[in-house]
Amino acid sequence: MSFSLNEMEATAKRATRGAGYSWGLAEEAAKAARWLCVQGLDGSTDLARVLERRFSEHPALHRPQTTAGVWHGKNDLCPLASGALLSDCAQRLKDGPIEMRQVAAPLVLLPFVALAAKQLKHSVRVECDDVVAVTDGTNLDLQGTPPAVAQRVTVSICQETAKPSRLLSRSHPAAQSWEALNRFAHKTYAPATEESRALGAGSGLSDND
Repeated sequence: MSFSLNEMEATAKRATRGAGYSWGLAEEAAKAARWLCVQGLDGSTDLARVLERRFSEHPALHRPQTTAGVWHGKNDLCPLASGALLSDCAQRLKDGPIEMRQVAAPLVLLPFVALAAKQLKHSVRVECDDVVAVTDGTNLDLQGTPPAVAQRVTVSICQETAKPSRLLSRSHPAAQSWEALNRFAHKTYAPATEESRALGAGSGLSDND
């Protein structure tokens, strides 16, 4: 499957909103999915996994309880909420690493780390259990495959540089995850009414003759 990056972003935005997140966070999720696709990763798969966890039903359980010390929630951390907070706290990385525990779908954190790297104008390293990633905001050097849930994630400024990578201009989502995103996106569509059906194409009810 192949879709334009704009189509991926639009679908991801509607899907995230359909899953119960605010429009603001849905926009962030959509940009994150797009960034992953540009890196040659399937941005739809991990986003679909996040949405299927239904974190938005009990958001207080899945966001960091405090930004002092180790970030942890009452349950697995949502990478969208945690990532958005990380972007807001990017300047804190100048004072030392930010550590998180029990992060679901940690791959989804990487676009937010990239945003922090751009803000800092410095490469940022992510240690996700045994997986390491380095990004300068544009390029990503990812060694290994992040787990479904990371026990420990450490984000820090580093001296390493991300190797220039081939940036893609289209997304290539897996069929199953693309279908999942569209199921969530469908929830944002207003149900048809008698009036809208009557005004639909081919209704034959126009009295303009």
